[in-house]
Amino acid sequence: MTRRSVMAALAAPLAAAGRIRITDVKVIPLKLVKEIGEVEPAWNPGTKTAIRIGGGSIVEVHTDQGITGIGPGMDAALLPAVKAQLVGKDPFDTEQHVARLRYYAQGASYRGPASVDIALWDIIGKASNQPLYKLWGGAKDRVAAYASMMKLSTPEERAELAARLAAEGWKAIKLRLHHPTLKEDVRTVEAVRRAVGNRMEIMTDANQAQSSGNWQPGVLWDYKRALETARELQRLNVYWLEEPLPRFAFDQLAELNRAVEVPLAGGENNRLTHEFREMCEKGVYDILQPEGMVMEGVTALRKIGALAEFYGKRIVPHHGGGDIGTVAHLHLVASWAHAPYYELLHDPPVADYKHRFSILKNPPVVGRDGMVALPEGPGLGVELDPALRAS
Repeated sequence: MTRRSVMAALAAPLAAAGRIRITDVKVIPLKLVKEIGEVEPAWNPGTKTAIRIGGGSIVEVHTDQGITGIGPGMDAALLPAVKAQLVGKDPFDTEQHVARLRYYAQGASYRGPASVDIALWDIIGKASNQPLYKLWGGAKDRVAAYASMMKLSTPEERAELAARLAAEGWKAIKLRLHHPTLKEDVRTVEAVRRAVGNRMEIMTDANQAQSSGNWQPGVLWDYKRALETARELQRLNVYWLEEPLPRFAFDQLAELNRAVEVPLAGGENNRLTHEFREMCEKGVYDILQPEGMVMEGVTALRKIGALAEFYGKRIVPHHGGGDIGTVAHLHLVASWAHAPYYELLHDPPVADYKHRFSILKNPPVVGRDGMVALPEGPGLGVELDPALRAS
């Protein structure tokens, strides 16, 4: 084969992609296979989150070249507006699509057009015959996962679970700090540290930024509680303290960050890019945690990644919803040299991360070394289990 023919062959997928057009957008309901159980999330006491195998929905974006992209479920009520903006358009024009969907089809967090953005990127990867992390820079092909706890439990139970996870190969765990008193929170972290020693990093989350205002369910921290907790966590060599104060308390957060050594993390509920710019300018957080399903998909998160790098911050995206959105975040983490960890909601046995991935034929898996290998197929590199399609 001549050099010219080789170059032509390499260019063919991209040339074809340049002519590709969107023909349809669908919300596909999924069959419910099994009810696993319920978990009371620490950040919303008195409520229950159902854990299932199957159920819910996904988004499909179809094209005239037979390439279909998949994304997490979206509110079906948005379909007419989404179709009006996308059908007949080139899926590669992601910036235009994000801007128009922001105006015409803005939806709720985890149920909005961020799902479509992920599906569009899946198409782009498939049309280019490359996994997304490679298209975005490919900093690494394996990433370290951390087990993100959901419920509030006893120090003894959390320590036992942490030791079991460490034995399975997990390298990091995130604990919820939602006890009524500082002393109880510290007891939990101390118990886990004794159980795992230096085998695991320990992250902590106060979830004080769930609400955009000044009230939310559960224990509310003030600056004093946040400061005293941060000092105790530093003694215990905690990797970060997440969301210790309200979402928009930027000045207080910056003051706290200057006063303590333990890194502060946050941003999962912030929707707009300029909010992260202000966080960086004021020194609010050391670690940015944007959520693709709250913002505008991976198109928005790639910008936060560049912002974090410019300001010398680390970036660890929020969990991505648990299924296809979480796979999209996996590719982002792999593309960033300044992204040290990948979040998986994993509080077994009920809230095992594998339950949420069960809709996929080839889901990512945490290995015995605590690492997740990147899918090597084009786009997201994962496929829906066709047996779960309800229509």
